[in-house]
Amino acid sequence: IMLHSPLALSLLLIAVTSNLAMAIKKEKRAPQTLSRGWGDEITWVQTYEEGLYQAKKSNKPLMVIHHLEDCQYCQALKKAFAENEEIQEMAQNNFVMLNLMHETTDKNLSPDGQYVPRIMFVDPSLTVRADITGRYSNRLYTYEPQDIPFLIENMKKALRLIQTEL
Repeated sequence: IMLHSPLALSLLLIAVTSNLAMAIKKEKRAPQTLSRGWGDEITWVQTYEEGLYQAKKSNKPLMVIHHLEDCQYCQALKKAFAENEEIQEMAQNNFVMLNLMHETTDKNLSPDGQYVPRIMFVDPSLTVRADITGRYSNRLYTYEPQDIPFLIENMKKALRLIQTEL
């Protein structure tokens, strides 16, 4: 095909441009897979290291959720977490968010063991907040679906700490 006519050339340009636009759109939707069901509107970081970097850069606390696919407690918590508008809104706007299905090398993230689900907060000074705990003395950082209001309080506490301490 000869591309001498302006029409043929502009059609080619349109085809290339729309393919590019679709590729860019796909790129934008990448966080969906990182959400793993915890909230598709949230922008999730991929690694703990990226989370620390973003927390420091944005001056937002990092929320780390450890979970496993085949854990019924994780599934139940995930459902409650994803369905709670207040949590989703705070996670979207005020936190750097990470959910992990493997352990990190940072031992500070498992001060009382490597159980799931567990949710921990890291402040922008990159300090793991061992003082923000759940309701259970045997597994300090675990939450159950009925603990969602308590988790909301802890999220607010993590945000307050930044204002008062850092």
